[in-house]
Amino acid sequence: MTSTVHSTLQHLTAYAQPRRLLQPATILAAAWLLTMISIPILRWVIGDSVLHYGVIAGVILQAAAVLTISYCAWGARTVLRIAAIVIPLSWLIERIGSTTGVPFGTYHYTDALAPLIGGVPAVIPLAWLMMLPPAWAVAYAITGTVRGWRFVLLSGLAFTAWDLFLDPQMVAWGYWVWETPGLYFGIPLVNFAGWLLASMLLTWLARPPIPPVAPLLFVYGAVWFLQSVGLSLFWQMPGPALFGFVGMGVMLVAALLRLRGSLMHSQS
Repeated sequence: MTSTVHSTLQHLTAYAQPRRLLQPATILAAAWLLTMISIPILRWVIGDSVLHYGVIAGVILQAAAVLTISYCAWGARTVLRIAAIVIPLSWLIERIGSTTGVPFGTYHYTDALAPLIGGVPAVIPLAWLMMLPPAWAVAYAITGTVRGWRFVLLSGLAFTAWDLFLDPQMVAWGYWVWETPGLYFGIPLVNFAGWLLASMLLTWLARPPIPPVAPLLFVYGAVWFLQSVGLSLFWQMPGPALFGFVGMGVMLVAALLRLRGSLMHSQS
């Protein structure tokens, strides 16, 4: 864990240097953040039609930023291996889920998030790919390892916490529909169990190497902040905003406190 802290500090120091502002990962992350910030403004000016393009652009840019960050740490071969696992298997999980109700509950996608492949929006597997590495960074920061059941479980929890924001928002925007609305702002509770199991399975199959903690924690924290502010102030969803703020916030704070504690221990 000491090496994790030192590596994190080195990443933070490096990213603070002016030349890093021109690095591809930084440019992609900036473009993603600008896109996400612009969506509510453009919606106010243009109308709801901007949501479709804004969501797709945001997913593509975040996925590109995460993949570029991962490539800098892991190399092309590992990134391609992980993408080859996550993209088709997450599509298959969503395909099974939307046709059988297992493991999320009974739901279906609408055409609002077109294009669809086999009834699943093409952008959905990219959404899995863009958030799993940040969840791995959270789990690694807490556990100090990328092996064992604790890492797999915490990765799943960090990933599932994101859905406390996401599902009510996407349902409200008409991207998918639950056949039987549930207790969590219309979302069945079994959905979150499905998210946990699916993300744990993908983590176990992907077997990621040690992640670049600092930049991926930044991505996780940025998603947490943007969703908290967006749902509470712009999208009139204070309930999901609060639960997501707490859910993702607990995971993020636990990761940062663990890193801070390890740093203090290494200096004592």
